[in-house]
Amino acid sequence: MPPKRPSAEAEPFWRKGLEALSKKEWESLCDGCGRCCLVKLEDEDTGKIHFTDIACKLFDGESCQCRDYKNRQKFVRDCIKLTPAKLKTIPWLPPTCAYRLIDEGHDLKWWHPLISGSAETVHEAGVSVRGRVGAVEGEIKLRDYVDRIVAWPGKTAGGKIKG
Repeated sequence: MPPKRPSAEAEPFWRKGLEALSKKEWESLCDGCGRCCLVKLEDEDTGKIHFTDIACKLFDGESCQCRDYKNRQKFVRDCIKLTPAKLKTIPWLPPTCAYRLIDEGHDLKWWHPLISGSAETVHEAGVSVRGRVGAVEGEIKLRDYVDRIVAWPGKTAGGKIKG
């Protein structure tokens, strides 16, 4: 019998499971939406997490990227390095997050750069925080953070999302 040829439609790497991904594959799963870089507040009484429109001090609101990703944990003490194990303990990951979607058995959305081939589709689909950051951490008083609570980062639809 002749050897099997690989399928022209190879299985996408993210379907092999998050634990099996290389560092490069893991990093490429981030869609660049920036929702996780928004300040979150936790209600002490209920434990409910509230997103704000306040971005981390290292966040670039136009590119939706960290200005110093490699060293972010040195400058932002509560910045979390996401891992497959930590993923299961973080209740505030947005419902659009690729890591969360894959972990829950879903596939990537059409606007994810690995599907669309463009880093811009996450912005075009209205999923990213581009144009929605109202303040930067440290530029407003802590007592005013509660006034910056917004609902959209915790929702699937971020404006004009199509699918």
